[in-house]
Order: sequence, then structure tokens, then C-alpha cells
Amino acid sequence: MTAKDLARQIIVISAFCFMIVAAMVGTGLFGGTPVQALQDGALDQDGSYLAPARPAFSIWTAIYVGLFAYTVWQALPRQRGSERQRALGYLIAGTMALNGLWLVTAQFGSLGLTVLAIIVLLALLGVTFSRTVIEPADGWADRLLVDGVTGLHLGWVTLATVANITAWLTSIGPPEWEASADLWGVVVLIAVAVIGLGIEIASRWRLGPALALAWGLIWLSVGRLEGEPHSTAIGVTAIVVAALILGAALIGTAVRALTAVRNAEV
Repeated sequence: MTAKDLARQIIVISAFCFMIVAAMVGTGLFGGTPVQALQDGALDQDGSYLAPARPAFSIWTAIYVGLFAYTVWQALPRQRGSERQRALGYLIAGTMALNGLWLVTAQFGSLGLTVLAIIVLLALLGVTFSRTVIEPADGWADRLLVDGVTGLHLGWVTLATVANITAWLTSIGPPEWEASADLWGVVVLIAVAVIGLGIEIASRWRLGPALALAWGLIWLSVGRLEGEPHSTAIGVTAIVVAALILGAALIGTAVRALTAVRNAEV
């Protein structure tokens, strides 16, 4: 254990604190504008054809609680010299800082800047999650608080990036674009299916990203089938994609577990 290890723990704690303060500012808790009203409502459930219904955003509670638990756990003395934390601590701190930065950008910046911020966040989450696959977990707490929470964060931000970009394009596009909204919405959701399956294969069928993606897609479906703007095609496609992503993850996880048991018996 070195002074650099202690510095890493402190930076992780600082990044979490920044994220929470930014969340309070970004959600209007300190008197600012609530997220759903930011950018003239572009980020609300009716801001675009690929925006999930509002209940979908409750997943942030699970992600924030998970990140809080991780922050406390990684600060324990026994984690100070952990090789895995040396590889992942700064990356996770970066994802928390960028998470908070997106909220600040949404509150005080432009819609275009929120797109840039969330793309950078998504890229860093992808790098971080790939490292969790390369660096094996040390026990159930490590697996849950690092792999699980990062997986949820990645899965949700993947869909949130799609919604954010769509909201931006909707705000700058001509009204004529709406005529082809169903077609492009279905095409984008097919791309989400490919991305989701790619993440699952690359991560050896971990459930975190699939759970978050399926959650968001189901609420996207609710938004299009029961809310405005209405789109049966997009709503039904979102359900199919959610079932495909989650079903593949469950099957892959079951096969992986059975294979491990058989190998152990041999």
C-alpha cells in the first residue's frame, strides 16, 4: 500500500460527492429547473420518439445507491492495496464525475453539449466495464459493487445516449422528419439490440447491462404506446428488443453456470 493508493480512494470519494451535488443541482433540488423541464422539455418523456416514460429514470436510485456502496467499500483499508482497485478505481471515479457533469451541462449548457457529455460518459463506461471482464473479481462484494453496478450504469447510459441524441436531433430537425419517425425509431432500436447483444457476448453474459437496457426499453415502450408522441411500431419493437436482450443474457448466464459446474466435476 502506498500514498498513491490512499489518493485513489480519496479521489473516488470526491468524485462521488461531486456527482451527488451535481445531481442535486441538476434535478432542481437547490431551486434550479427539474430535469424534465430542462432544454425546453426536450429531455422529458414526450420530448422525442425514443424517450422512456418517467418511471424509467428511477433506475438512477439503484445506480446511485450502488455507487455509494462501492465508494464506502473501496475506502476500506483492505481495498487500499487491491490490484483490481488500482486498475478500476480511477475509471469508476471518472464515470461518476462525468455523470455529474452531464447533469450540470443539462442545467446550464446546451442540448448539443449534453450529447457530447453523455457520449464521453458512455465511452468511459465501456472501457471501465471491459476492464471488469479482464480483471477477475475477488469475492461477491467485488462482483456486485464493481461488476454489477458498472454494468447497470453502462446499460442505462447506452439507452440514455440514444434518447439524448434523438432529443437533440428532434430539436434541430425540420417538422418533416416526423413523417419517418417510426421507420428510423425501429432502425435505431434494432441497432440497440445489436449493441446490447454485443455487450453481453463481450462480457461473457453478465446480467447488469441487460437488466438496465431491458428496463429502459420497457418504459420506452410504455411511453410510445400510452403517451405522446404515440408510435405502435416503436413501442412493439422496444418490447421485442427488451425480451431478446434479457432472454439472451439469462440463457447465456445459465449455460455459463452449467459449464462451470461440469468443469468443476471433471
